[in-house]
Amino acid sequence: MNEKNTFYITTPIYYPSGKFHIGTAYTTVASDTISRYKRLRGYDVRFLTGMDEHGQKIQEKAAEAGKNPQEYVNEIAESAKKLWALMDISYDDFIQTTQDRHKKSVEKIFQKFLDNGDIYKGEYEGWYCTPCESFYTETQLVDGNCPDCGRPVHKVKEESYFFNMKKYSERLLQYYEENVEFIEPESRKNEMINNFIKPGLEDLSVSRTSFDWGIKVPGDPRHVIYVWVDALTNYITSLGYGSHNEELFNKYWPADVHVVGKDIVRFHTIYWPIFLMALDLPLPKKVFAHGFIMMKDGKMSKSKGNVVYPEMLIERYGLDATRYFLLRELPFGSDGVFSPESFVERTNFDLANDLGNLLNRTVSMMNKYFDGTIPTENIVETEFDAALKVHAKETRLIYEKNIEKMQFSVVLSDVWSLVSRTNKYIDETQPWVLAKDEENQGKLASVMLNLAESLRHIAVMLQPFMTSTPKQIVEQLGLDTTHLAWETIETFGNTIPANIKVVEKGIPIFPRLDVEVEVAYIREQMRASVKTPQEEEKKAEVEVPEVPEISIDDFMKVDLRVATVTACEPVPKADKLLKLQVDLGYEQRQVVSGIAQYYKPEELVGQKVIVVANLKPVKLRGELSQGMILAGSHDGVLTLATVDPKLQNGAKVK
Repeated sequence: MNEKNTFYITTPIYYPSGKFHIGTAYTTVASDTISRYKRLRGYDVRFLTGMDEHGQKIQEKAAEAGKNPQEYVNEIAESAKKLWALMDISYDDFIQTTQDRHKKSVEKIFQKFLDNGDIYKGEYEGWYCTPCESFYTETQLVDGNCPDCGRPVHKVKEESYFFNMKKYSERLLQYYEENVEFIEPESRKNEMINNFIKPGLEDLSVSRTSFDWGIKVPGDPRHVIYVWVDALTNYITSLGYGSHNEELFNKYWPADVHVVGKDIVRFHTIYWPIFLMALDLPLPKKVFAHGFIMMKDGKMSKSKGNVVYPEMLIERYGLDATRYFLLRELPFGSDGVFSPESFVERTNFDLANDLGNLLNRTVSMMNKYFDGTIPTENIVETEFDAALKVHAKETRLIYEKNIEKMQFSVVLSDVWSLVSRTNKYIDETQPWVLAKDEENQGKLASVMLNLAESLRHIAVMLQPFMTSTPKQIVEQLGLDTTHLAWETIETFGNTIPANIKVVEKGIPIFPRLDVEVEVAYIREQMRASVKTPQEEEKKAEVEVPEVPEISIDDFMKVDLRVATVTACEPVPKADKLLKLQVDLGYEQRQVVSGIAQYYKPEELVGQKVIVVANLKPVKLRGELSQGMILAGSHDGVLTLATVDPKLQNGAKVK
């Protein structure tokens, strides 16, 4: 254990550009697994996740959705928390970079960079990728596109603050050399050195002026702090760094491991260490960059109709089957392939056949040969007992070694070797033969006890990976959660009390699946999550609801007039209402309209609008409204109806 008996682990803070898919779940489940293991071993764990909520892309996404950015990111944050609850993710903190605790600390960090001379003001001209929130030089582009995501980039020229990266490049290389396990897998480290550091680090643009959704630069609010300074510092601001209470920071920093996807290695292993050096803070002990979940036809893509959402798998097959597949099928650190066939096969062969059947057979034999009691007395060892016990011990030792390296698929493979060895032990000892001879009662008792003990070891080791199965196993064996403590598997045997009764009939913990039916189901769900071009076109058509017809005489009663908005302000304590002063040419009026979530007051001043001028005045939240402004809405986006600016105020709209 480390000196303070603490363990601090983080996921990336995810970008809220849409619904989280199985790739995001993969990162989070892996982080949750190592967190659970460390708690099992007695560590004081701090597990952080959250969302990166500032930047131009978010501002644009929110506008597309017809929402203000804060409303947009808050909705996705709530959706993320619901998903993590569904997946039983045991995080300790969920940070949003729009929270005051983060923003205030980031301002102090940026100011410290300024005071230390690490940041200077200049002008940036180069290529920018909005989805990645990243700048690139001409030589870094691949076929003229973003080297990370492959999307088009655009030329940007604007005033910017720059961080002097060159100042720390030699020191960073030295840290790499002295801390060989800082970046894993090692191939990622070689990539950083050869592709970015050795060719010469470019100074990093750390502010933008072309949008305003972000934390303002102290003393220069025209500039927004660039996303990577804002985002990366969450790992320390979440611990209270730069606040009045740094108790958590002093307790848990430096981080033991940042778990990230391979697409953001550069930011976590070059920018982030340099920022910490500039702050004179310890660097994280490890950055582990895992690969991507690929599909047989390449990356997950909505346009291909191959996106997999975890909710679908959990609802149909259960959480533990989903978590098991993600960590068993996909080698952590490398790219892995998801297919409906592999998911169903893993569930059937590993979970239903190997583990589930082992438990069912054991419980059934206990009931058949010992009236449902696990025998603990008059034990006579068989010639096969020693080998099983040695295998259980070796499995635990290699498990401890490999899980520390975050080799999750290897760890589960090791556990399943014990599952297979235990199934083989049944075939070797042949309890059904031993039961026929009274003289073999002691050996039969030994076999039953060893089966129960082997299953208990398996349950203990599965706890970090599967959150309900281990409890189900020990419950069917008549045991409780005290028998799931890690220290209880440091020896084999002598841990099961006398007179423990197993369940009369065990319920299969993983029912077998119909391969053809379930593969078809998963494929159907993948397709259903993405609209075809024809469906999108149909959706885009404006549906005309049935409304009562009116006569021309009725319509002529409505007096529509052109007006100009001369002033606008929010209605106090009414989030959706704006109070507009409009010039109708022949008089000034006040109109209250529920458009605050679509327009800022300053955007409306000077706009030509259409007013229903003969609407009976009403009071809304205590404010007089003398008319109505016309607007249209589609797919949740509202836009004001406007007219040619040449039309005079007061002109009648016919």
